[in-house]
Formats: sequence, C-alpha cells, structure tokens
Amino acid sequence: MKHEPYSSRRNALLEQIGNGVAIIPTAPERIRNRDSHHPYRFDSYFWYLTGFPEPEAVLVLVGGAIPRCILFCREKNEEREVWDGFRYGPEAAQEAFGFDEAYPFTRLESMLPDLIADRAALWHALGHNAEWDARIVTALNAVRAQVRAGKHAPAQIRDLREPLDRMRLIKDAHELDIMRRAAAISSAGHTRAMRACRPGLAEYELEAELSYEFRKRGAGGHSFSPIVAGGSSACVLHYVENDKLLIDNTLVLIDAGCELDGYAADITRTFPVNGRFSGPQRDVYEIVLAAQNAAFDAIKPGTPFIAYHDAALRTLVQGMVDLGLLSGSVDELIASEAYKPFYMHRAGHWLGIDVHDAGEYKKDGDWVALTPGMTLTVEPGLYIRPGPAIPQHLHGIGIRIEDDVLVTTEGCEVYTSAPKTISEIEEVMRHD
Repeated sequence: MKHEPYSSRRNALLEQIGNGVAIIPTAPERIRNRDSHHPYRFDSYFWYLTGFPEPEAVLVLVGGAIPRCILFCREKNEEREVWDGFRYGPEAAQEAFGFDEAYPFTRLESMLPDLIADRAALWHALGHNAEWDARIVTALNAVRAQVRAGKHAPAQIRDLREPLDRMRLIKDAHELDIMRRAAAISSAGHTRAMRACRPGLAEYELEAELSYEFRKRGAGGHSFSPIVAGGSSACVLHYVENDKLLIDNTLVLIDAGCELDGYAADITRTFPVNGRFSGPQRDVYEIVLAAQNAAFDAIKPGTPFIAYHDAALRTLVQGMVDLGLLSGSVDELIASEAYKPFYMHRAGHWLGIDVHDAGEYKKDGDWVALTPGMTLTVEPGLYIRPGPAIPQHLHGIGIRIEDDVLVTTEGCEVYTSAPKTISEIEEVMRHD
C-alpha cells in the first residue's frame, strides 16, 4: 500500500503535537528561464510524511481526541494532464496515500483558519519559506478577528523541524531498503567511471558515465552536483566545473551519488587516471584509507558523533608527519590545528532524504550519541596543494574516500561497495 510507512510516521508526529496543528507544505515549482521549469523536487519533510510526489500540495495534521490527516492538492484536470502528465486529484490521493481527508488546493486558504482555531500550538517550519510564513500569519489573524465569537488562535508557534529531525535521524526498514539500493546503483556508477577512465578524456565524460549508469538502473539522477576533479582540482573541495582534460600520471577524485525514490547516496573514490598508482600516490592513498578504517572502528552505539572524526583525524595527522608535511607530536599538531592546510572538513555527515540530512549534531553542548538506525558518511581526505614548503613529489595530490554507513547494534555496516583498495581499483581499471 502506498500509504505505508508514511501513515505511521504521520501518526507518530500527531502523538508529539498533542492538541496542536501542523502545517507541512511541499516545495514550489521553480522557473529555470521564461516558461521552462527546473525538474521538480518535493520538499523533504513533506515527502517523509506523505510520499506524495506532486507540487501544489500541503499536509495538515490536526491533533487532539480525533486526529485528522488532511491533504490539499491539485484537482484532477484532464486538459492539463495532456500537457503535464497524470494528476491524482483529491479523491484518488486520499485513497492511495491513506489520508483521512483530501481537498483541492484552492480551498486551503478558506479552510485554514478553522483548522488552526482553538488549538494549543501551531507547528510550522518558521523561516523555511517566507511565502508560507505570510500565509500562516494571515490565517492566524483571521482567527484572532473572531475572538468575540469565542475562537482563539494558537498561543504558541512551535518549530516543526525539531520533532521531525529527531524522527528522520533514525531510519526505518523502508528507508534503509531504498538507501541500500541507491548505494548499489551509485557504486555501479563509480565502477563504470573507473573502467572508462583514460588519459585525455574530459572530466565531463566521466560524469556522463555516472549519469548513464544512474539512469539506466532507475535512479532519478544525481543527489547533488557531482564532483569530477582531475589532478590538483581534487584539492578544491567543492569543484564542480568538471571541464578539464584528465592527464596521465595524475589522480581523479569523483564525489557523486544518485537519488532514488527521494533518498541520497554519497560516495567518493579517488583513482589514477592511467589505472596505476605511483609510489607517492599510493603512500597518500593508504593513509586516507587507514583513516577511514579507523573511523569505522570508532562507530558504535552510544559513542558521540565526533568520535569517528577524531579517530580519522589522528590517523591523518600521523600520516602527515610520516609524509614530511608536518613535524611534531600528533597531540600538539591536533591541538594547534596545524593539519588544517591539508585537511579542513569533518569526517562525515548525516545522510538520508537530503544528502546532508536533517538532524542536530550537538544537543545542549554535547555531541549527539550514535544510535542504531542512524545513517552517515565517512569521508576523510588529504589535500596537498603545491607550495614551496611541500615536497615536489606530493604536489597536487588530493584524495578523499567516502562510504555510506549504517549504525548497528554491534558497530556499523558499510553498505556502499565501489572498489576501494588499491588492488581492487587497479584490477577494475586494467585495460588488457
């Protein structure tokens, strides 16, 4: 049934809002130029609670003794369907997605004041969308205007993101199934790019290999703008031009993942353009791989989120000393942040419907504790920009290795599978 597990999530949220009312609009369509639109992508919170794919839709959850899950959406319109494709319409959407009620989107403005009246709190992602903030203020004022008729507006406006972020941090079986499939597709895309790679190709040609594999296997496309960075461009963390030629005896870093049924994968692999690591490339790569393995070992239920970053960082800093990039004790170099010219980002982030998914990292000053069901990335790196104090043989080597991880009761499960060890990569890239 289409409405599971979404109806269960809505019911869980209804329990948290008590006698309140929650308003969750989906994202608007966006104009690309003149009368052309960007490909439509729903709001992540709305999708998490509904699975409903169309624009011009709003979910209203009314709590209390008799809770109500109400969808407002576009009406069925056969003429528009000729131009734009299928529309559910309220009646079909109510049945297919398990709502208690469904109405045309055009009725929302007139119905909203009655839906929020006499409720203890109004739950909304205040500041997320200025247009919706204004709509809700208008509805609140409409209720306040009826005070002499005995109606009252909610006394509190609460941030809906706080309970939803807590819910989204722990993935259910439905989400994990999708995310594993997204990881498998993304892993296949990275493998395809490795096999296709040759000196003289353009970075965008490898991007095309990824895109082909993603779409061929049923994904909607990329979950974020892909990074295909050859040579020293890999030392630019968010390089997205992807327009340079790949040069022999250099590395290429690819940071890319697909989006499948609303969920993101996020994988980074770094490999030699010609299929064989040089000695210096191999040395740096093994340090980054060791740092990732140290991070995996540190991921356990109950440990603070930052623990796996700290484990990766300690290994990376020792590697910087071994390479001659830094000198001194590891503890002192970490305390002084002397490593930051070569490693300047955290070792990972939450992953889910958003590639940088919802959820706090700190609560009341303390790092959030890892819990079974959380999904995150593990992505240490080393970025050695050319410079007078840098050994010549290390100039321009940028390496990042990233995998997607599920926190389990025992530790962690790495559920991305693109080739990663030096021997695996070189075997895949053999052109015999």
